[in-house]
Amino acid sequence: MKNIWLVLLLFSVAYNSNAAVIPEFVPLVKQNYASVVNVSTTQRVNNSNKNSTSTIPGIEENSPLNEFLRYLLTPRKPKQNQNRSQNQSLGSGFILSNDGYIITNAHVVDGASQILVRLSDQREFEAELIGKDKPTDIALLKIDEVDLPEVKTFDSDKLDIGQWVLAIGSPFGLEHTASQGIISGLGRNLPSGMYVPFIQTDVAINPGNSGGPLFDLEGRVIGVNSQIFTKSGGSIGLSFAIPINVALNVAEQLKSNQKVTRGWLGVNAQNLTQDLAKSFGLKAPIGALVAGILQSSPADQAGILPGDIIIEFNNKPIESGTALVRSVGFTIINAEVPVKLIRNNEEITLTVQVKELTDDVATQVALAESGDLSIKSLAIKVNDLTEEHRRQLLVAENGVIVKATYRGIASRAGIRRSDVIMQIDGKYIKSARHFLELAKELPLDRPISLLIRRISGPVYLSVTIPSSTK
Repeated sequence: MKNIWLVLLLFSVAYNSNAAVIPEFVPLVKQNYASVVNVSTTQRVNNSNKNSTSTIPGIEENSPLNEFLRYLLTPRKPKQNQNRSQNQSLGSGFILSNDGYIITNAHVVDGASQILVRLSDQREFEAELIGKDKPTDIALLKIDEVDLPEVKTFDSDKLDIGQWVLAIGSPFGLEHTASQGIISGLGRNLPSGMYVPFIQTDVAINPGNSGGPLFDLEGRVIGVNSQIFTKSGGSIGLSFAIPINVALNVAEQLKSNQKVTRGWLGVNAQNLTQDLAKSFGLKAPIGALVAGILQSSPADQAGILPGDIIIEFNNKPIESGTALVRSVGFTIINAEVPVKLIRNNEEITLTVQVKELTDDVATQVALAESGDLSIKSLAIKVNDLTEEHRRQLLVAENGVIVKATYRGIASRAGIRRSDVIMQIDGKYIKSARHFLELAKELPLDRPISLLIRRISGPVYLSVTIPSSTK
C-alpha cells in the first residue's frame, strides 16, 4: 500500500512540475490584443458586357430591327453593377508605430483598389499603401490616426528552435484569434522567398492570418505570419513567418523611399552537396560554391573566381548559396565588405564593394541563372551557343540561338525558334550578353538586317523597330 501511495505521489510531483513550465498566454493576449488589426481589401474588376454590340444572325447589322432585337435579347444587370464587380480579400496586420504605420503581407494588398483597416475597438480607417515588396512579401500601410497601441519587437536572429510562440490574426475572418505553438525550425528556404530565412512553427495558421504578428513569450513581435503548407486548405502544423528583422528592414526602406534596394555581388552561387564538398577537400557541405562570375561585376572586380567557396560575407558565416544571396541583398549599397573564401584548400579574404541590384543587372543575373536572355525590343529569348549547336549548324564562333519567340517584331520578320542569329545590323554577335548590348543601340524606324543560320543554310531577314518599342 505504501508503494502505491509513493508512486501516486511521484506522479503528482512530475505532473505538477511539467504543468509549471507551460506558459500562461492570457496576459500575453491582453497585452497585445489592441495592436493587431484586420486588413480587408477591395479589387475592382471590369465586368462590361462584351456582346452588347453583336448582331442578330440573318439581319443586317445597321437594320433598326437588329437594334431592337438586340435591346430585347441582351441580359440586363442592375446599373450599379453593370460595369464593374468587386472582389474582396481578408488578412491581418499589426501597428508598427503609434502614428499609424502598419505592417502586413504584400499578397494581402496586391491589386487592391481600396484597403480598410479595422482596429480592435471596431473603428475602421481607409489605409494608404506606402509600398510593398513582393520578394519578401512585406507591405507598409498608413492610417490617419495617432496614439495607437504599437507593438514591441525582438531581434529575430536570436531565436531558438523549441521556444513558445503565439499568433494573433483573423483566420477565415474570425478577428483576433489567438493560437500557440513552438518554433519548429529557423532559416527555412521556400521557393517563394529567396530573400527570406523563414521561421517555421507548428502554430495553427489559416487563410486570414496572413500579415499578422508572431509573438514570443515577452509579447514582442518576432515574425510576420505569411505562408502555410497544406493539402486541405487549413492548418496541418506547418506554418512559416517572415523574421521581423527582415520585415523592419523592408518597412524602413518603403517608408523612406517607397521602394526596396538590394545589394548585388555578381556571382552565380550554388549549395554544396556532400560529394561536391569532398571533391573540394571540405569535411562538410558548408558554404556557397561560386559556379560563375558576371563580367565587370563587383565579384569580378574583387578577384572572386569560379570554384571559390565563400564561407563568410561581411563577417557573417555563409552556409549555402541561398544564404549568400540573402546576406548580399541586405548589405548597404556601395559598402566595402570582407569576403572570406576557400580557394585550392586555402582560406583567403578579399574586399568587395557591393553594388545595387538594378533592373538591368537583374536581367544579367537571370541570364547567369537560367541561360535565357530576353531581348524585349525584338520579343525573343536567346542563349549562348553550345558546342553541340556549333557542331550541328557548322557555326565557328559567333552567334546566339533563339530559345523562344513571342508575338512581335521578330516573329513577324520570320525568325523562328532554334534559329542562330549571326549578325545584326552588320555586326557579328559574340554572345547573348553582347546581343543585348547591340539591341539597346539599334536605330529605330528603319529596316535592320539580321543574318540567320539554319540547318537549310544561311538567310538574311529584315526587322524594323518602331520608336514606341524602346
